Amino acid sequence: MFAHKYPVQNIHLPAHLPMRALWRVMIVVVAILFSTSVQADRIKDIATIGGVRDNQLVGYGLVTGLDGSGDQTTQTPFTVQSIVNMLGNLGVTLPPGSNLQLKNVAAVIVTAELPAYARPGQRIDVTVSSMGNAKSLKGGTLVMTPLKGIDGHIYAIAQGNLAVGGAGAQAGGAQQTVNHLLAGRIPGGATVERAVPAMVGEGMNVIVELKETNFDTARRVAEAINNAAPHSAQALDGRSIQVSAPTSLPERVAFLGRIENLEVAATQPGARVIVNARTGSVVMNRSVTLENCAVAHGNLTVTVGSHTDVSQPAPGSLGSTVASASGEVNIKQEGGAIMEIRGSANLADVVKALNAIGTKPLDLVSILQAMKASGALRAELEII
Repeated sequence: MFAHKYPVQNIHLPAHLPMRALWRVMIVVVAILFSTSVQADRIKDIATIGGVRDNQLVGYGLVTGLDGSGDQTTQTPFTVQSIVNMLGNLGVTLPPGSNLQLKNVAAVIVTAELPAYARPGQRIDVTVSSMGNAKSLKGGTLVMTPLKGIDGHIYAIAQGNLAVGGAGAQAGGAQQTVNHLLAGRIPGGATVERAVPAMVGEGMNVIVELKETNFDTARRVAEAINNAAPHSAQALDGRSIQVSAPTSLPERVAFLGRIENLEVAATQPGARVIVNARTGSVVMNRSVTLENCAVAHGNLTVTVGSHTDVSQPAPGSLGSTVASASGEVNIKQEGGAIMEIRGSANLADVVKALNAIGTKPLDLVSILQAMKASGALRAELEII
């Protein structure tokens, strides 16, 4: 099947080659053939169907059963109010002026995502996060909590035992904590109570929406769909492709299933460098290139101090002791040598050139900004 593109018949093998070695050679040849093929993405990996989306849910609840690591009720009055309301709904009436000092209860925020086409009775995962001053949610149980959507309607009810991945211990004033103890998950902890209507397209048209704006990718997606279903797709812009689909729901579902599995040749992504200025993390894709430039980056240290001078008069004189303060400023600069960085079109060479500067990650952020301003960095610089 590759004969018209890859001249496998030109590979000559010795006649005395053992069978095991022959198989190894054939495996290498097949690997080379497949490695030269064009990378392709499925439409479902780079696009979504318009109208098919998740919905965020949120709720406020209480976690009970904590081992003395709950909220300090004197500092979180909303926790006490929630406990009183919950007990009142359960038929328990507290005497007026009761001062609750509970240590095993924590107020929490519960969040979840309602998948598209979720039906009543299905289970979804929830995330529980402390909103008070609890020390740990480990071992707690979430009491029945309604989860609401943006419209204020209840779409799910959450309840269950928390799974917290952290661990902590303290004794004698010493404390040791591993991972995070104030957030956990309940797999399948919420039951869907209301379905969200979702319409797949209007009339005969369905919109395929790319996850990232790219006019070339939109064109390729439209061509791939037209190859499978002629004259059915057209790109509206760099993100939307309008597709004519059957009006019958079973036929439309089957049609969209075939569309999602179509493969599209991947486009070369735009050159981009992502910089996290808070942590100094720098991530770049393979399209990043550098032009010839010279970089000088030295560490400048400025030290400002002061000391007190005391003037003591001679014994028997009529003078008095005088104290005066004087300042001292020292400036020290290390490095600063100009280093030439040669232009490169290969990501490995770019990384090697930047590492040759010998700077820390936080200093590299400043260097990349300067390179971008001078035009030496051929990439979009995004700071997060």
